[in-house]
Order: sequence, then C-alpha cells, then structure tokens
Amino acid sequence: MQITSRSVKDTLNIGRQIAKGLKKGDIVCLFGRFGAGKTVLTKGIASGLGVEKDKIISPSFVLIREYLTSRIPLYHFDLYRLDRETDILALGYEGYLYDEGVAVVEWAEKLKYLLPKEYIKIRLDIVADDERKITITRHGKRYAGYAIKRKKK
Repeated sequence: MQITSRSVKDTLNIGRQIAKGLKKGDIVCLFGRFGAGKTVLTKGIASGLGVEKDKIISPSFVLIREYLTSRIPLYHFDLYRLDRETDILALGYEGYLYDEGVAVVEWAEKLKYLLPKEYIKIRLDIVADDERKITITRHGKRYAGYAIKRKKK
C-alpha cells in the first residue's frame, strides 16, 4: 500500500490510522532517510494508541522510550546512533519486541539480520519538501489481515 503525505499534519493523521489496526505484540519497522518523517509518523502512531503526541520525542540519545498508554504500551526505538548489531543486542531489544506492547523501530535497517521475521515495514521517501511517499508492506502471517483505512477527503 502506498500513501502520499503532503504535510506534517497529514503524516500525523496517517500514523493515527496505522495505530487503529495495531494490537499487543505488533512490530512496526520504519525505514527512510534522515528527515523523511519517521519521528512524525511515530508521534501519530503514539497518538492513535492514546499517548499525547507532545510527549513523544525521538529517543536518539536514550535509544528506547517506553510509553504506557491506556490501550497498549508503546516501545519507541531509535537506532540511528548504533552501528553494530551487537550494540542492538546489548539493549535487550527482544524483550521489547516480543512483549505485550507495540514496538516502533526507527532506522530499522540497522537491525540487519536481527530484523524480525514478522513485522509491518513502513518506508518513508522524500518526494519534495512538503511531500512524502509512505509505503506499507506486511511481513509474515501475523499481519496478513492488517490494513489501514484512510478517510476519504
């Protein structure tokens, strides 16, 4: 599925729509260049799960932030500063990925061989200053029925 975002507000709304179909134990892996909108999309997902979007900040320096929501806990990873898979293993990431919350992983390409077998892949590509192409792909049987329903404009 491909979606076009033409603003930060649009990306936040897309994130909220993505969150509607998420359930405990789901893993969302975000791919894309610096500035593509991964953190903005994560804020939308968090908002859709019940976390106030102002509370969501990129965990670049702490690597993982936990948000306990009324609906489902959110584990927000930012792997930008990590270069080796051993650094990721040291985080104890599996305890978060396979827990009762939703895990959202920014810079998921850094997982390499640690990438889970089943996950929702979201690629964000910069088309123009105010336009992003968001491509959502499902990996594994767990996500076979996963879909987001966009509001018609």
